[in-house]
Amino acid sequence: MDRLALATAFGAELPAWVADELADVPDVLATAEDRMKVVHRLADRNHREDTGGPFAALVVESGTGRVVSAGVNVVLASGLSSTHAEVVALSLAQVRLGTWNLGADGRPDLELVVNWRPCAMCYGATLWSGVRGLVIAGDGPELEALTGFDEGPVRDDWLDQLTQRGIAVTCDVLRDEALAVFRSYGARDDALVYNARGGTGR
Repeated sequence: MDRLALATAFGAELPAWVADELADVPDVLATAEDRMKVVHRLADRNHREDTGGPFAALVVESGTGRVVSAGVNVVLASGLSSTHAEVVALSLAQVRLGTWNLGADGRPDLELVVNWRPCAMCYGATLWSGVRGLVIAGDGPELEALTGFDEGPVRDDWLDQLTQRGIAVTCDVLRDEALAVFRSYGARDDALVYNARGGTGR
C-alpha cells in the first residue's frame, strides 16, 4: 500500500455568504421562533446559493438564547456526504467551546435548532453531541415528498429515545415556513437530490 497516496485529513467550512446573512442577527435570540426564523433564512439562501440542500441549524444556549454556532448543509460545497447542517453546527460548536461533549458539567445547556427532524445520520450526531435540547420545525413525510431527499431509516420512537437520553424535544416551531423552503427547492428544475445510489430521490 502506498501510504503517501492515502488522504490523511478532511474538513469543511461555512460558505462566505453565511457571515453576511448573519450580520444583522443579534447574538441572543430570545425565543424558539426567533431562532427558527434564522434557521429558515439560512436554509433558503443555502439552496439558492447552490452550496447545499435546503437545510440549516443553530446551536444555542437554551436558557439565554446566546448563539454558539450556525451551520448549513455543505455537501455540495465540500464534496463530503456527512456535512449536513446539524453535523456542521454541532462540530463548529465543539470547536468554539473546545470540547467534544456539549453537555459537559459546568456548561450551560445547549440546544440544536433545525428546520426538520434530523435524518438518520444527524439523529445519531445529535445523540452523541451532548446537547440537552432539540428544536425542530416539524417531522413527517413532507420533507421527502417535497424535495426527494432520503432521510434514512429513523426509528418510529425517535422522540422517546431522545427524551430517555435527556434531550428535550420541541416540535412544530414555524412548520409552515419550513415547508415553504422545501417546496421552493423541490420546484426548481435544477434541484440536485444527492441520495447515494439514487435512494428515494429523483
